[in-house]
Amino acid sequence: MPASSPRLRRTHPPLATSPVAGPRAPSAPARTAGTTIGGGTTLPGGTAPPGGDTAGDTGPAGHSPPTRPRPTRPRPTRWRPTRPRPTRRPGPESRRRRYVPGPADREVLWLYLLTRVGIWTTAYCTGWLFPDDRATHHAAAFLETWQRWDWGHFLHIASEGYFPGEAGPWRNGWDNREAFFPGFPLLLRAVHTVIPDWATAGLLISFVAGAVAVLALARIARLHLPDERAGRRAVLFLLLSPCAIFLAAGYTEALFLALALPAWLAAQRQNWPAAAALAALATAVRVSGLFLAAALAVHFAVTVRTRRQWRALPWLALPALPPLVYSAYLRMHTGDWMAWKHAEERGWYRDFHAPWEAWRNTWHAAFAESLPTGYALMSQAELLAMVVGLVLAGVLVRRRRWPEAVYVGLSLWALGTSYWYTSIPRATLLWWPLWVLLAGWSLRDPRVKTVYLCLAAPLMTVFALTFLSGRWAG
Repeated sequence: MPASSPRLRRTHPPLATSPVAGPRAPSAPARTAGTTIGGGTTLPGGTAPPGGDTAGDTGPAGHSPPTRPRPTRPRPTRWRPTRPRPTRRPGPESRRRRYVPGPADREVLWLYLLTRVGIWTTAYCTGWLFPDDRATHHAAAFLETWQRWDWGHFLHIASEGYFPGEAGPWRNGWDNREAFFPGFPLLLRAVHTVIPDWATAGLLISFVAGAVAVLALARIARLHLPDERAGRRAVLFLLLSPCAIFLAAGYTEALFLALALPAWLAAQRQNWPAAAALAALATAVRVSGLFLAAALAVHFAVTVRTRRQWRALPWLALPALPPLVYSAYLRMHTGDWMAWKHAEERGWYRDFHAPWEAWRNTWHAAFAESLPTGYALMSQAELLAMVVGLVLAGVLVRRRRWPEAVYVGLSLWALGTSYWYTSIPRATLLWWPLWVLLAGWSLRDPRVKTVYLCLAAPLMTVFALTFLSGRWAG
């Protein structure tokens, strides 16, 4: 149309044509970046077609009303971005979900129950196959097979106390029971008020505590490993480890893990009052709780950033309270603040020796034919467990997991500086970083799981039979 025309004629916008199908009927206006006025079609960019309006859109006197193009955003079709919500403290519902077992936790508990049934079956068969009298026609009672070694000390403490009558370390033949911390015996005495049989009460404590421990271990593994199978895999490796029999017996390992692992889990969530309180209860069960307290202190130092978080620092002194109270109790009865340590030295040769001396003495006990074969085999297990612990500590240091490295390192130092190694295989149960690392390794390479099960399961059976039949183990 000539540019000199004084007024443009109202025209309809041309219909879109296809080079193949020809003209195409107008369709419903799509939501694009253009502007729609009165239901008519507009050009992209929000500009009106020639004439200022479209057919059927007229104002007074035939003129289109003055409008201002308003760009519209395209509506998302599948997802809509949302603003990140500010972090809030977990509410009651969130806390309830934290403590109620979910599907993954129920799988872990099912695995735990299956392994308990397997161990109980082993104990039943041991009473028939390995009686104290080989010529007897009567099998040992089921509960009798569990009353071995350290259980006698816990039973005497729970039923009689540490120093009944005038007995004590000043008498010949003293059993050095003060070497054991009071946490497990106190709980055993409390449960005994409900369950009259001492052995049943001890097994029940370990059974419930073991369930709590495996749940906490599974959650710790899921924190460190992205695979959803990580928790179940770590628990499987723990429950089939060579010394897993001590998690089922009336010993302190299960109860300690039931307190230490939730304490570590609370520290990962920056809940320092809960972590310190649980660690304090763990120190009342085993002296290893002090190693846990040191690891919590290191974790606090490397994770706390704000001044408000530093206010929780005094809580870290709480785990030292139970050992201090117990030492004061021993001071009142024996005049010795470190009576528990001196009892370990008298009864278990835990006086200080250089690490190389302890290795040499254990090697001599294992291979020099100076001890009976059963003790020699267990000494070989002590050496192997020490090697595993050193490798574990090295891996943790290399990965700069300082808190876990401190925990394992202090445990190795305490166990590796006595006359010879004692109870290191049992201590592997308490090294939860070992089971998490093995779980991660096996998820990357499935052959690791196969190798572990083929080696660990037979050793677990051997250790279980050794313990249940009254021979020394662990």
